[in-house]
Amino acid sequence: MNTKILFLFLLVFATFNFSNAQDNGENELGAWYMYFGTNRVSDKLSIHSEAQFRFYEVASSFNQLLLRTGLNYHMSDKAIATLGYGFISTDGTFEDTPGEENTNEHRIFEQFILKNTVGKFKFEHRYRLEQRFISTQNDDFTEHRARYRLQLTYPINQKWFLNVYDEVFINLQEPIFGQNRLYGAVGYNVKSNFSIQLGYLKNHFTGVNYDRLQLGVIYNTDFRKKEKN
Repeated sequence: MNTKILFLFLLVFATFNFSNAQDNGENELGAWYMYFGTNRVSDKLSIHSEAQFRFYEVASSFNQLLLRTGLNYHMSDKAIATLGYGFISTDGTFEDTPGEENTNEHRIFEQFILKNTVGKFKFEHRYRLEQRFISTQNDDFTEHRARYRLQLTYPINQKWFLNVYDEVFINLQEPIFGQNRLYGAVGYNVKSNFSIQLGYLKNHFTGVNYDRLQLGVIYNTDFRKKEKN
């Protein structure tokens, strides 16, 4: 009798966990479709442009829209400081609930990027602080966090390259740990200022992991006046 009761308890517990995982979309393979651009306006200044469309599934079940821009100050080819703004609209649940309202966020961020090269390996260290002004259906509140991303790029040849990074998010209020993103991709340089990356992201939160395909387009423009010969 005890064995049957234990088996029934385990069955109910497993079913409950599976249901919760389905509710938050953890068991789904989602996708992020992304655009990034650095638009030079002078030798020292450029404008960052970015748009991301995130889904709980590969092509359906909206999760998040992220729009971000910023002013970059190029201290050198290896050091860039940025002050920027982002707007984020998030559907926090996988299930489609009638009348559900998205969470909206206005975000200010300060960022510093350092680059260095070791042999053929290109390293990028990105440090970012964020002030997050979040509005939900029931409340408005402010949160702060710090992020650090270590990115490594390896050129296979002039056209193909590999890209990997790990990024940790630290909240400046409880709970301290926010999330961790581990990413790997293969990229192709279409032109000197235009590249495409196809990759995979493991997005880890406390007790929850999301698997995401990523398709990224990087297109950089240069509006500086060319000197006449």
